[in-house]
Amino acid sequence: MLYIAKTDDLQINDQIKVAELMVIGPNGEKMGVKNLPDALTLANYAGLDLVLMSENSTPAVAKIMDYNKYRYERQKKLKETQKRQRENNKEVKEYRLSVRIDVHDFETRKKNAADYLKKGHKIKAFIRFKGREMAHTELGKDVLINFANALEEFGQIEVEPKLEGRQMSLLIAPRNK
Repeated sequence: MLYIAKTDDLQINDQIKVAELMVIGPNGEKMGVKNLPDALTLANYAGLDLVLMSENSTPAVAKIMDYNKYRYERQKKLKETQKRQRENNKEVKEYRLSVRIDVHDFETRKKNAADYLKKGHKIKAFIRFKGREMAHTELGKDVLINFANALEEFGQIEVEPKLEGRQMSLLIAPRNK
């Protein structure tokens, strides 16, 4: 069987250029040090591939196995780890509100934030005060508290509203199921 290796794949069958190999059988048993033609003959006799696992060791290590099955299982494991990583790395979605936010805009942001909370993401709602709005930060705090209360079914306040410069923010975490 002749394969064209990619840069990240292992060398197999005729691609191997090492003269002597420590050969490991299909069931994991050590078959001893063999020269390349003998190892290829053993692999062909078993109907499998000779795969160079470690080129840098002395002697180099090759295993007799079904390479396509090995590659498939390796890709499957990689996808599974990436999936778990995505699940663990939940993002913080930011929503910018305003002191003078309209009812429809508020409802739209609330609906989108609820969807994110259902998925397990955190929500950061913030208000940036402009000009004379800084004199009435309590109005902005009321808007943030109303936003959190509207999302109470899906999440709870993790960090209370706090003023940092001209911006007041609040963090909402999803409810534990």
